[in-house]
Amino acid sequence: MTRTLGELAVFLGGELHGPADLVIEGIAPIDQATDREITFIAQKRFTRLVDQSRAAAFIVSREYAELPRPLIIVPHPYLAYARVAALFAPPLRRWPGVSDLAYLGEGVKLGQEVSIAPLAFIGAGAELGDRVIIMPGCVIGEEVKIDVDTLVYPNVTIRERCTVGARCIIHSGTVIGSDGFGFVPSDAGHVKIPQLGTVIIADDVEIGANCTIDRGALGATRVGQGVKMDNLVHLAHNVQVGDYSLLVAQVGISGSTKLGKGVVLAGQVGVAGHLEVGDGVQVGAQSGVHHSIPAGQIVSGSPTRPQREWLQQMGHIPKLPDIYRRLKQLEQRVIELAAQLKQEPES
Repeated sequence: MTRTLGELAVFLGGELHGPADLVIEGIAPIDQATDREITFIAQKRFTRLVDQSRAAAFIVSREYAELPRPLIIVPHPYLAYARVAALFAPPLRRWPGVSDLAYLGEGVKLGQEVSIAPLAFIGAGAELGDRVIIMPGCVIGEEVKIDVDTLVYPNVTIRERCTVGARCIIHSGTVIGSDGFGFVPSDAGHVKIPQLGTVIIADDVEIGANCTIDRGALGATRVGQGVKMDNLVHLAHNVQVGDYSLLVAQVGISGSTKLGKGVVLAGQVGVAGHLEVGDGVQVGAQSGVHHSIPAGQIVSGSPTRPQREWLQQMGHIPKLPDIYRRLKQLEQRVIELAAQLKQEPES
């Protein structure tokens, strides 16, 4: 697939500086692009590579409009990069129709142009909307509902009665609707609490590889519209994730915690149970959230505290050995002075 630079400029709604008929065959990083590919500059530090780059053209913001190379000038180069990359992405290969090697239970309902690959299992009463793609090795449980244009990569398990919205992407190894971790200690051991709820995933959600979303103990675990989850994220039973939140790799959220809209949890953040994290909260990597956080705050650390305060404290840590040494010297000096005062006669 090829595009001209002029076509790309129109597609992006950008300002063209350069030959409109320049042929572009793909997009690549600035230090790897060929003379048939376009690249982009989203951060100032990459401008030092412009002179060495072989790229045919650059997607840039207004501040780099004077670069002596073919350009498309846009307000948000990183967003433009995402849109151009989608143009040049190879088409997803679909299994044509329903494979004879797939199992479909009784009463399964399929929309138009559904693709079900070999070795997929579709449980009784499941409903798959138009253009849903189920890849090999997937297990779709009884009475699961998957809305239109959703893509389920190989070896995903969606257990009974769970619901997945439209245009979702679920990556390999993910389990949706596994039992929540619920036990009652007794003299005879730990008694399992039946997990009677389900999982409801809204539209336009992307779930990374090897994630686990537990079903509610009672009621539903919910993932809101447009949420994006990285690999290895765990949502415990009855967690509620607000619309357009971002959960980065290895985030773990304990049961019945509620995240507001647009929350960002960086890598390896752990959140205790039965908390509320307000709209727009951002939590730094490897932080531990042990208390509810009001909307709009940026926090880090374990336990979390305001980002500025945490940065100040982290800045003091390397100085602690020197502070300790000086404190010991002062302590010794005080002891010496006290001893001298005792030896001096009273006036």
